[in-house]
Amino acid sequence: MTVLDEVDAILAYGDCCDACLGRFFGKRSHGLSNEERGRSLRIARAIERHEPFVPAKGDCCICGGLFASLDGWADRVVTALEGVEYATFLVGTRIPPLLAENEEMIWSDLSLSHAEPMKSEMNREIGKRVSARTGRVVDFRHPDVVVLLDIAHGTVEVQRSPLFIYGRYRKLERGIPQTHWDCRTCRGAGCERCGFTGKQYPDSVEELIARPIVAALVADGAVLHGSGREDIDARMIGTGRPFILEVAGPRRRTLDIRALERAVNESAAGRIEVDLVRPAARPEVETLKSSRSHKKYRILVEVDGALSDEAIESALSALRGVTIRQRTPSRVAHRRADKVRDRTVLDIRYLGREGAGVLVEVLGEAGLYIKELISGDGGRTRPSFAEGIGLPARVTRLDVVLVEDPTEEENDGTSQRSAKEDAV
Repeated sequence: MTVLDEVDAILAYGDCCDACLGRFFGKRSHGLSNEERGRSLRIARAIERHEPFVPAKGDCCICGGLFASLDGWADRVVTALEGVEYATFLVGTRIPPLLAENEEMIWSDLSLSHAEPMKSEMNREIGKRVSARTGRVVDFRHPDVVVLLDIAHGTVEVQRSPLFIYGRYRKLERGIPQTHWDCRTCRGAGCERCGFTGKQYPDSVEELIARPIVAALVADGAVLHGSGREDIDARMIGTGRPFILEVAGPRRRTLDIRALERAVNESAAGRIEVDLVRPAARPEVETLKSSRSHKKYRILVEVDGALSDEAIESALSALRGVTIRQRTPSRVAHRRADKVRDRTVLDIRYLGREGAGVLVEVLGEAGLYIKELISGDGGRTRPSFAEGIGLPARVTRLDVVLVEDPTEEENDGTSQRSAKEDAV
């Protein structure tokens, strides 16, 4: 069939609007909108058939008049975006099944191979109108907001894309978990034991960082992605632990990194501190969480019995550079798979005495269980410091003083300094 024969066949199903007629040939040529293409085909058909030109009627057997209401839909999108800060957007459309079937039936019956889906035209045409009204641009890859049109229900839904912030935190107070824990009794529902908060611990590092940032960006919430985690009873000091905060649904997107950093440090003074470094991107989260970074610990060890400095040095030197075989510690066996892991002690040093305790610094491969390296965990970790001295030993205080982050090498010092000095 010629193009005009195809036009005749399409119109035999019933009158349709110019946009729907043109869309059946949408992939055949470029430079015209589907509405302009459909009108041109009607004109060409009238000339070829020596018939008077008959414009499209009001009703459309394909879209049911949907494409006559594009301006109204665009106005509703603009209204829905009021109060939301964004520079880029993307439009998506949920087309009712009946409308989709109308055009798909004709595609199939006539074997049309150059048709464009109704959804694609709606997205494009609404996007053009919203861009003209707001001055914002469409971004197909990383839009600040995604606007979903539900044609059947006549609704507009705005999905605000998350923001990501890279930084490091120091935990100065023991007894704070890294992330929120549901109450073990009520599992988050709220009960007398947790004071009806639904939480096992009153605060977490995640919440202390997130609260002022969520408030400043008028966001729905935030999730902290850390490069590993320290025990609840351990401090995280020194250079701090790398993290990325994922801020969900922000209504404000301008990041004044320094102002956000001050807000967190003032609200959580004495408990945690943060250095917010720069904006981040979603792919960095997986890179951060999967990095096998070395960690340095400073620990206070209690030994049951008298021990000379020479004996301590000898036992520690026997661990230096050695691969340790560690079965999943008994203290976490209830929530982790029972495995045997090999981890290396890269360095271990005796720093002296503190009261009745022994002060030790350990640089370990990622995943090395430090408490069990000292105690032996009833033989589940070998070799161990306790095994080396022949006496029971345990960690009574643990501080993480260094967490390396290989991803920081990808961002040179200049870019990091400029991010810290300027409002982004």
